[in-house]
Amino acid sequence: MAQYDYDLFVIGAGSGGVRAARLTAMTGRKVAVAEEFRVGGTCVIRGCVPKKFMVYASEFAHHFKTAKGYGWTIPEPSFNWTDFITAKDIEIARLSGIYTANLGKAGADLIHGKARLADAHTVEVLGKDGKVERTITADQVLIATGGKVWVPEDMPGIEHVITSNEAFHLPKLPKSILIAGGGYIAVEFAGIFAGLGSDVTLVYRGPNILRGFDDDVRAHLTDQLTKRGVRIILGTQHEAIEKTESGLMNRLTNGITCETEQVMFAVGRRPYVDGLGLEKAGVALTESGAVKVDEFSRTTASNIWAVGDVTDRVNLTPVAIREAVAFVETAFKNNPSKFDYNDIPTAVFSQPPVGSVGLTEHDARQAFGKVDVYLSRFRPMKYAFTGGEERMLMKVIVNPANDRVVGVHIVGPEAPEMIQMVGIAVKAGVTKTVWDSTCALHPTLAEEIVTMREKYVPPELQAAE
Repeated sequence: MAQYDYDLFVIGAGSGGVRAARLTAMTGRKVAVAEEFRVGGTCVIRGCVPKKFMVYASEFAHHFKTAKGYGWTIPEPSFNWTDFITAKDIEIARLSGIYTANLGKAGADLIHGKARLADAHTVEVLGKDGKVERTITADQVLIATGGKVWVPEDMPGIEHVITSNEAFHLPKLPKSILIAGGGYIAVEFAGIFAGLGSDVTLVYRGPNILRGFDDDVRAHLTDQLTKRGVRIILGTQHEAIEKTESGLMNRLTNGITCETEQVMFAVGRRPYVDGLGLEKAGVALTESGAVKVDEFSRTTASNIWAVGDVTDRVNLTPVAIREAVAFVETAFKNNPSKFDYNDIPTAVFSQPPVGSVGLTEHDARQAFGKVDVYLSRFRPMKYAFTGGEERMLMKVIVNPANDRVVGVHIVGPEAPEMIQMVGIAVKAGVTKTVWDSTCALHPTLAEEIVTMREKYVPPELQAAE
């Protein structure tokens, strides 16, 4: 008789948890997955996937305008928010169903309900009333509960704001919205709502949006968002929000007041560790509140592991999936494996979008002292034809000591698609000499990235160099 009910119990059915469960079940081991909301996790249900649908929807306004410049006569277009949200929800339900079906096909048991640890090998599953409905034992446990939105609970009027969770299900498109934040989610939703016709104000406490990205990318995107009608206010944050007869009055710390129909906070996410009983199982947290893991995703309890956003390493869906694969190799295939976090391609689906891989110029200079920078700003052929103001940014950063390309940053149409392919070259350690020897494909946007020959020196460094 087996010592435990399951060989593996996974808490959380997001991308990382589902991948780990499926791969483990396919080895013939007995696996269960507990999910308290919907299968698919943040990415599928209330993150990257529905957000990308919203980005697609919002881009059509720009496409219609461009089409007129190419001779198309287009009747006055209109957008139906309700029809779009309904179609989006149907597709998300379909995708969630696929995740559920794939778990079943692999042989894993799906348990609906919140799970918590009673000890290192015992899991309690709670019912809707918060009482324990089932007690299950497992040899190995994987925590894959992801993250949750965070808002400052002590700010006056915070009860009036929405987060990205609610933005996917608003009953109507707001005529005006103020978005607090300067990261991925904030700038993406700024583009979404502006594209759909809302009057958008973006407020961020920092000196520029997209902290952590290359400074030229940050400045360029700020300029492009402004040209698309997004009002950006930097160096300030909310002091209070007051409900009025006509909307919400935003009072900022710099004295500016701004009334909008909706206020959305996208000021950060936190690891979702609430009520997991981690302390009972000997699982420690980091100072930031994430599950503490080693390079193999093992927690401070030898049989308990964690992957994805709950560990607050690199919070991206593909990373969670790769961590899950490495976990299965380590825990069940006698092949200790760890994920390499260097040179991960990433994208911001802003408007225009951003693609980035490798080091920023600042980080490269910190690492190598001297770097070679190649930078180009130009009007894409598609928009130059119509007299549009949109400009593309491409930047390549090279370590002159070995000629290796250590960073590439793109802002403009199709940047995310380009950066995925560029990421292969950067990961492989391609040199600028090899880069330059690659023949350009004309006429494309991407050809610019292999034709940059003149080194760029920032104005503040020209005297020194």
